[in-house]
Amino acid sequence: MSTPPNPHETWSSPLASRYASEAMRRNFSDLTRHRHWRRLWLALAESEQALGLDISDGQLAELRAHLDDVDYEVADAFERRLRHDVMAHVHALGEQAPEARPIIHLGATSCFVTDNSELMQMRDGLDILRPMLLATVAALADFARRHRDLPTLGFTHFQPAQPTTVGKRACLWLQDLVEDVRALDAVRDGLRFRGVKGTTGTQASYLALFDGDHDKVRRLDEMVTEKMGFSKRWAVTGQTYTRKADFTVVAALAGVAQTAAKMGNDLRLLAHLKEVEEPYESNQIGSSAMPYKRNPMRSERVCALSRFVQGLLLNPAETASTQWFERTLDDSANRRLSISQAFLATDAILQLLLNISKGLVVFPKVIERRLQSELPFMASETILMEAVRRGGDRQTLHEAIRAHSVAAGAKVKTEGLENDLLERLRDDPHFASVRDDLDALCDPQRFTGRAAEQVDEFLAAEVEPLLAGAGDALAGLEGDVRV
Repeated sequence: MSTPPNPHETWSSPLASRYASEAMRRNFSDLTRHRHWRRLWLALAESEQALGLDISDGQLAELRAHLDDVDYEVADAFERRLRHDVMAHVHALGEQAPEARPIIHLGATSCFVTDNSELMQMRDGLDILRPMLLATVAALADFARRHRDLPTLGFTHFQPAQPTTVGKRACLWLQDLVEDVRALDAVRDGLRFRGVKGTTGTQASYLALFDGDHDKVRRLDEMVTEKMGFSKRWAVTGQTYTRKADFTVVAALAGVAQTAAKMGNDLRLLAHLKEVEEPYESNQIGSSAMPYKRNPMRSERVCALSRFVQGLLLNPAETASTQWFERTLDDSANRRLSISQAFLATDAILQLLLNISKGLVVFPKVIERRLQSELPFMASETILMEAVRRGGDRQTLHEAIRAHSVAAGAKVKTEGLENDLLERLRDDPHFASVRDDLDALCDPQRFTGRAAEQVDEFLAAEVEPLLAGAGDALAGLEGDVRV
């Protein structure tokens, strides 16, 4: 007996070895795929028997007895000889269930098991992703609620802009996640089964089996679809279901990746500003050379994996557009790679995003200091208007505050000093009427508009209804950063 290869001596996908969850890895495993095949063959045989074909209860019992115990040694041997993976598993199951052997795959083409099982894996993959996505929404909603009115400097073009709040900024990420939940739900609800269609989608083989009875063939399609847990099936197919369906699914995953990358990039910038950080473990090392480093590793990995998922979207687009007539096999190898990896990578992204969202650390003093360094400039119009209201000449005051602002800006930029605009205004007789109120006029809360109220309204209208009743499903979900 040969020695199994050392796993460190051969390539394996980091999505499996480092990033994705056990649930998603199991969902796209060969064993899950081939167990689905056996359940499809059983559902087909049960339905054919119910509709009058000569299939015995004993044959069905044999199939039921071997739904899970796939013999890969036998199947692999058959595939090496036959060069056909589906027929290899037909023969392997036939050896385990000899009485049922004559009726396994009766009337079916390979895509009956391959396409339908892949749709089942995608359906179940979406069901794995949704709770992680909802848990991330819940964690960010809690963060936004806690920091709803904490003023922070807003940025446009990464240049200082009007203040917002930490909670309002989090709602920008949160709103995109809510849209992703809706997109995943729409895709999940719209997912259709290929069903029982035959070699070119005409159901000719089944029509022959049922002696030309169209109603029985139609009912067979319905019965197998229902047995496999689908409420909808494609009305027409070639040998395969339309590959546009794959694009629709992966596009929803790419949407999650877009949202995650936006949030990850924002957090990387906030970490540089020392305002908000992702969770950081006590023994975590940021750099092998610089002991003080606290690199935003999780957010960087989110961005890396998100770029990968978005890049994968081209694959189902190209595959759908290059299919020939009723089918061509150049889709198969690509789909095995692109669809499974899109799910595994999206799963990894959400594991990280949930972990980050549950552990975000805010540094209010740093936020306040940066805001105060810019706020006097932003408050200049408010100060000007109040001084005019108290009897000052608008044009004189405007020129005075402009000159002071230029001088204060030069101190900051050329000498690295603090912004002293307020001190300059206090010493200027033109602003004597507002001298005692300058600090109040520069209160950050005056400049955040309805940011806090927007947080409250958004959470109440959009987020809380989405999370209603999801508590049990989200319990215990923490986000797994495996390495």
